[in-house]
Amino acid sequence: MSEVLLEVNHLNKYFPLQRGIFRRSAGAVRAVDGISFEVQTGETLGVVGESGCGKSTMGRSILRLIEPTSGTIKFAGQDILALTDSQMRAMRREMQIVFQDPYASLNPRYTIFQTLSEPMEIHHLYHAAVRRKHVESILDRVGLAPSYASRFPHEFSGGQRQRIGIARALMLNPKLIILDEPVAALDVSVQSQVMNLLEDLQQEFNLTYIFIAHDLSVVKHISNRVLVMYLGRMAELASSDDLFADALHPYTRALLSAVPIPNPRAKRERIILRGDLPSPANPPPGCVFHTRCPIAQDICQQKAPEWREVKPNHYAACHLVAL
Repeated sequence: MSEVLLEVNHLNKYFPLQRGIFRRSAGAVRAVDGISFEVQTGETLGVVGESGCGKSTMGRSILRLIEPTSGTIKFAGQDILALTDSQMRAMRREMQIVFQDPYASLNPRYTIFQTLSEPMEIHHLYHAAVRRKHVESILDRVGLAPSYASRFPHEFSGGQRQRIGIARALMLNPKLIILDEPVAALDVSVQSQVMNLLEDLQQEFNLTYIFIAHDLSVVKHISNRVLVMYLGRMAELASSDDLFADALHPYTRALLSAVPIPNPRAKRERIILRGDLPSPANPPPGCVFHTRCPIAQDICQQKAPEWREVKPNHYAACHLVAL
């Protein structure tokens, strides 16, 4: 049995709202609201949900790129929220991120060698000759010619830039990589290439992934388990196979009904969610999904559902899911 690499408990990230000349407090945006899960060494946890549901904020909070409001985050048994800035910098050798926009995440004034060698300089690893060999080796491993190290980001396509972003995440030999919609900005043909690369790298370097995306077909392809989020909260968590075969939460079912079927003769009943996504600054009472849920009942407006294990290793937060 694999050991737990990452343990997140009751993670919250609230952004305060201020109004008026005197900047008085006017509530908070509940971007991440009570998230708890574990990630095993070597697995891929997919995180899905609509835009604005808090997926990226959760990922950045785990790395402390933005500071969580409350909760605990344990990495390899160590509470990273208790670490000092210098301790956290050392810990980041083990935890890396690949951003969604492969161009915005690269410094346009840096050559690829400067971009990839910078993490080694920050952590005082190797001397100059070894750094260059390491950069060229990682570039070759992600499918780019070592000679590309002297080029600048604008000289590459979107897919090549994302490979550079992946290479940067690999430079310090991390254990965990958070992939924040890494293929969302790429063409479909390039998406498959990058996805295959990520799977090969995971096997070769024994990596653990948190794969954030809104494309369920992509998540199904790469994930061992899938966490579904809605308005900053957890809706459902299950193995990839179990979730796609027997989704329990009505929100998950609605998401799955929108996934295209690669068969023009096959038909699927589309579940249309009414209304707009509520504001995370003023979430609905009770179940936050009840304002759009096609099967909502009175209890859904009055009481927040309990997060519970409905089937073995299949969790959901819904009053109407039968035990």
